[in-house]
Amino acid sequence: MHDAADTTRLTITPVVNGVLREIEIEPRELLVDVLRRQLGLTGTKRSCDVEVCGACTVLIDGLPASSCTTLAADADGRDVLTIEGVAADGQLDRIQRAFVEHGALQCGFCTPGFVLAVRALLALHPKPDHATITHFLRGNICRCTGYVKIIEAVKSLV
Repeated sequence: MHDAADTTRLTITPVVNGVLREIEIEPRELLVDVLRRQLGLTGTKRSCDVEVCGACTVLIDGLPASSCTTLAADADGRDVLTIEGVAADGQLDRIQRAFVEHGALQCGFCTPGFVLAVRALLALHPKPDHATITHFLRGNICRCTGYVKIIEAVKSLV
């Protein structure tokens, strides 16, 4: 018989930003909280908690996922990419550079989610048209840029 204070802990082993991690979690713990609190990956933002803003976007096995509604346990054995894993050797990747060059960021709160969504978009559709770009980015909200510069940045990569 378990006492009400007993908490079952799980150990998961995702590959986070290219590194195999062994992480102890509670069964109902959300991926966003594990990334931020346990791994210190604060580029993943917590905002709406209901999958509508995109600030918590990470890539799981190359596809965008809302880490605010994804159980950390569901990342076990999978590849998780956060914004911290995008740049290599201290150099921005081409998507990040395009965002800077086109002024596609202002406050920066939504930028990590957009960069990761664009990475997935280009992996799936290397030459997306305007309609495909806007459709794919519909799950990300920006309150500062008006989206024009973001779409210009994406188009510059095609």
